[in-house]
Formats: sequence, structure tokens, C-alpha cells
Amino acid sequence: MEFNTLNDGNRIPKLGFGVFQIPDPEVASQSVVDAIETGYRLIDTAASYGNEEAVGEGIRNSGVARGDLFVTTKLWVSDTGYDATRKAFETSLRKLGLDYLDLYLIHQPYGDVYGSWRAMEELQREGKVKSIGVSNFQPDRIMDLKLFNDVTPAVNQIEINPWNQQKESVDFLRENNIQSEAWAPFAEGQHDIFNNDLLTSIGKAHDKSVGQVILRWLTQRGAVALAKSTHRNRMEENFNSLDFTLTQEEMDQIASLDKKESQFFDHRDPAAVERIHGLVRHVD
Repeated sequence: MEFNTLNDGNRIPKLGFGVFQIPDPEVASQSVVDAIETGYRLIDTAASYGNEEAVGEGIRNSGVARGDLFVTTKLWVSDTGYDATRKAFETSLRKLGLDYLDLYLIHQPYGDVYGSWRAMEELQREGKVKSIGVSNFQPDRIMDLKLFNDVTPAVNQIEINPWNQQKESVDFLRENNIQSEAWAPFAEGQHDIFNNDLLTSIGKAHDKSVGQVILRWLTQRGAVALAKSTHRNRMEENFNSLDFTLTQEEMDQIASLDKKESQFFDHRDPAAVERIHGLVRHVD
């Protein structure tokens, strides 16, 4: 596995395994075991996914030493604020069955994120979490958080895929030494992405699948890529995406696919903010 170094000195694998939309405990647990046996060392979950306990079980059943894994979970909007964040963190840690986290993220840029950030800075100082960051934050929110707090976010996990390449955000993060991390790299198959002519052609040139081309495109841009699957063969296929290099011409060709729009929803849309606010998912 290849690694990127975060702004706090910690290392993060370039390729990770996500468990979003795997609610069944047995499936989630076995998927984590399969992913770790495949070679993944970054496991990404969230309080709102409802599967932290299953993920923890999978980690224990994998037989891989805790120190060899990089485990991430996230704070949901209904648990923002200083006191609520400390409580939510301890609940997530208990559900995962871990003594510490490698990365803790504010899941959405809503609610009392400043109170949450103060709590997360304390948790980091106490050694309960190695790195802290955010998810779905726009550059202006990142800059505000950076300027008015002691710790700069180490990671911003955002939607990045060929249809929504987020060039400005990725460039901003790079310039400010903040690691970009891509969720939904395959855009959940929208616009028939796995049969796209250009991506298929590039894949054939390297004897790789479209999925592997997308993941390599992300890691060559400097992003950490999160891939999800409950199928062992697909996990292995995704994992084997770091053993080839796209040419600059191919990178430029993929850049031409950018639709410059989210394939899910706009985090600055008031209706979307209201809808997310209504998804009260306390971790208890």
C-alpha cells in the first residue's frame, strides 16, 4: 500500500474501503474482513451509517494488528457542539471497540461545527484521535475554520468523480496542505459511467477496468480514494489500481468529462441543508 503524509505528520493510505450503505451487520462485518484480507488498511465509516459496531467486529475478526489499520468515523450534524461531540466520540469509540481513532471527521458543514472542532482538538491532544478533519466543507468554510482555531483540518472528504471533479476545491486543499479524500468516486454508476467510451478506451490501453482507471485518476491527482463493494472480486479489482500510471494525455482527457455539478445534491442549497438538518441520527 502507498501512503500520503498529512499536515500533522501522520500517514494515510492512498486507497481506502468505505462502508456507506451497508446496513446489514453480518454483511458489513464480513465486508470489512474481506477488505482487510484483500490488503486495504484504511476503513471508513460514520455514526450516521449505523454500522460502527459491525465494522469494529470486522476489524477484530480480521486478525490484523490495530496499529496496522487506519480507522475513520464521522460526527453527525445532530451531535455537533462541544459537549455533544465529546459524548458522540466516546459512543463511536465504544461501538467500534477501539481505544483510539486514526481520523475523526465533522460529517457535514452544519450546526455548531466550532464547538465540535474545539472538542476534537482536545481529543487529539489527549491522544484519543490521531488526526482530525472535515467532510463536505467548501474552501471558504475550511479557511474560516483554519484561521480561527489552533489546528488546521488534516483531511476534507468530498465528492470527487469524473462528473464532479472539484478542481478548484482540490487545488485549494493542496495549496493549504490539506488532504483531499474522495467519496463516491464512481458516482454510484450515474450517467452509465462504467460504460463510458473514453474511460473504457483508457482502461483497455492499460488492461484495466473503468473502476481501476477512475481510482488511479484520483490517486494521481493526490486524492485518497474510497471504494465500496460487498463483493470480494470487486474489492480485489479496486485494490489493484495502484500498479499502473495514466499518461498526462489520459489525465487531460478525463478532465474533459467534468460536468462541474454534484451527482447527489448541492451542500449550499438551503433545501438540502434543511433536509439534512431533519435527519436526526443520534449515535446512542
